[in-house]
Amino acid sequence: MRDFTSSNAIQARLHDLVPGGAHTYARGADQYPEQMAPILVRGKGARVWDVDGNEFVEYGMGLRSVTLGHGYEPVLRAAAEAAADGLSFSRPTELELRAAEDFLALVPGADMVKFAKNGSDATTAAVRLARAVTGRERIAVCAQPFFSVDDWFIGTGPMSAGIPAVDTVTFPFNDLPALERLLAESAIAAVVLEAGTATAEPAPGYLEGVRLACDRAGALLVFDEMITGFRWAAGGAQQVYGVRPDLSCWGKAMGNGFPISALAGRREYMERGGLRTGHDRVFLLSTTHGPETAGLAAFRAVVHAYRTEDPIGRMEAAGRRLAEAVNAIAAANDLTDHLQVAGRPSCLIFRTLDAEGQPSQAFRTLFLQELLDRGVLGQSFVTSAAHDDGAVDATVEACAEAALVYRRAIERGTVDGLLRGRPVAPALRRTAAPRQIETSVLR
Repeated sequence: MRDFTSSNAIQARLHDLVPGGAHTYARGADQYPEQMAPILVRGKGARVWDVDGNEFVEYGMGLRSVTLGHGYEPVLRAAAEAAADGLSFSRPTELELRAAEDFLALVPGADMVKFAKNGSDATTAAVRLARAVTGRERIAVCAQPFFSVDDWFIGTGPMSAGIPAVDTVTFPFNDLPALERLLAESAIAAVVLEAGTATAEPAPGYLEGVRLACDRAGALLVFDEMITGFRWAAGGAQQVYGVRPDLSCWGKAMGNGFPISALAGRREYMERGGLRTGHDRVFLLSTTHGPETAGLAAFRAVVHAYRTEDPIGRMEAAGRRLAEAVNAIAAANDLTDHLQVAGRPSCLIFRTLDAEGQPSQAFRTLFLQELLDRGVLGQSFVTSAAHDDGAVDATVEACAEAALVYRRAIERGTVDGLLRGRPVAPALRRTAAPRQIETSVLR
């Protein structure tokens, strides 16, 4: 059992000073077993270290933003060299042109690109642009986990306090008739979706049907490539599946952890936010830090790595090996119906099901607890190119031991007596329940 004394003290102090104790809900302490949420101090490759000196093999990798590994030297060197010459200026830099050229060479379906700092910047700009182009208000979003922190999306979920009514509707993935009905019944400005997810590939003909349905209805098709970009392929899901969206939104792995995002798309639409349009201009993206040099240089170094190496091949190989091994462990322990690793090899998840075969947060927490005790940190098994044989071997060994505890819980029909604390809870929920967060004493 590992010691988290210093992590717990810092986490309590964070709750005093930072709402939620973290700057991203998915990073919150409520997403980890109670009193077992490590506070990290550094990372290298596929491993991280916390303030208590614990070492972990990490998965998820910065919420999927790190594909080359922590502290990847060529990216760090490029960013440092650019920063040494200045980060921000009152006019564009040559680096902005070179980064745009690199991006558009990767994404041939896009004619223009504009850089920003986070994914919500890009998705909200896409929504604004689609509304301007079509003259419509309503947005149709696929029933997938997350698209933006802005009102048009967050207003559809449980944490909608403080948000006025939004004109956003949802449709199920891989159900083309449902989307066609929605487009026939409503004047839709944009259809926003991930072309593929970790656990759901598009059915044959589905994306082509979505493209045609949008064209018929006069709606813009927007692909969210935050996760798929640089993880499915350097050119994203549109490269893999061969369907061209009108607009696409990028972020996460673009900078291997450096903050950078992008909106890309067809020239006829993107120019609405420029100086060469006969239409009313769209306030598309205008950010102080969008073109800062360190982020753009990091992006260019990432592009170079994807051109000269095979990071996707490496992360997929690690994922396939891990999934096969852990699913074999589950089978050997009669847990096939209760513990499963699934998804695209570069973007794996684990499913934790109770004795009745139902998804269970309590059983998920037990599995996380046992992995943390054995040096594995992750809400998923999302890999990076740095997950070498040693990292996978350590994870498989941890899973083999965790499976023995998991089997005891299944046999009992409960985690009682095995789980040390409360279960994890959904990151986006209306109330802070089930348990109030303790705070430290301010001095």
